Amino acid sequence: MDKPHGKAHQPLILDQLKIPMFDKLIGQSPNFESLLRNARMVAATDVTVLIIGETGTGKEVLANAIYLSSPRKTKPFITINCAALPEALAESELFGHRKGSFTGAIGHQLGKLKAADGGTVFLDELDSLPISLQAKLLRFLETGEIQPVGENISHHVDVRVIAATNANLAEKIKQGAFRRDLYYRLNVVPLEIPPLRERMHDVHILIEHFIRQFKAEHALPRALFGKSALNRLLHYSWPGNVRELRNVCERLCVLNDGNSIEEHHLPAEILGKQQLIDSQIVLPPEGINLEQVEIDLIRQALHRTGENRSKAAKLLGISRDTLLYRMQKYGLR
Repeated sequence: MDKPHGKAHQPLILDQLKIPMFDKLIGQSPNFESLLRNARMVAATDVTVLIIGETGTGKEVLANAIYLSSPRKTKPFITINCAALPEALAESELFGHRKGSFTGAIGHQLGKLKAADGGTVFLDELDSLPISLQAKLLRFLETGEIQPVGENISHHVDVRVIAATNANLAEKIKQGAFRRDLYYRLNVVPLEIPPLRERMHDVHILIEHFIRQFKAEHALPRALFGKSALNRLLHYSWPGNVRELRNVCERLCVLNDGNSIEEHHLPAEILGKQQLIDSQIVLPPEGINLEQVEIDLIRQALHRTGENRSKAAKLLGISRDTLLYRMQKYGLR
């Protein structure tokens, strides 16, 4: 991993990154700048976008920036968390229903796709969309038509779709949990947000940004980091990505009001040796299958904790969200 150095980490850089609507997406690493360039080009069109990235990388922030930079910015932006849709009511939530069309339908419901007419719908956690609803979403994407539950007539709506997932959709397709044709229809322009560990040069810039933000939000003195504490933050693997970094910065700023933040003030997960990028593990001369090692360690942790995912994540030195992401990625149950 490259070490942070030079002018790329000076606070003044933040003032040079203020791109309209994309100013919440901060970073200068080449892979992140490439992502932003592509996102700005995509924003000017109506093309369907699939945002891919681990938990905490900023998928919804990117989706919102694309919307606010698009010709549809004066129209509705509606977020639909597919993981929170009750399967029995998912069709009604998306497409609407007529009064009396099913038990409990005591009135007409417009549906979120109709409510977003002229605007943009953000389908978050796309991989959690019930398989029974995926064919209907595919038809909507192909025709622009919706048919509310209990109606025989279709209605045309003009909606741009941005979807996001932290799952390996190719693996989901193999498992029969996601439709291949829907994947191809949504994956017109894929935008993959790199995890923070793959753009470590941006950690210092983000820390400076969050310090300024929390100083203003909480009326606090500017936080000052000791050299060893800052070094730890710059070399931590950040499994929770930007969200984790933001939360850590806020906690440190609030709990160390005006005092210098030293290494011993840092959270235990950052001080834990297993989380440092500079690992002491020695790679054998014959090499290893890294994916299989990770799968084996996850299985061992789950077995040792009686399938308790929170405890297993703690054993592995990662967040529960990261463990769930990796279990989905490798098809582990």
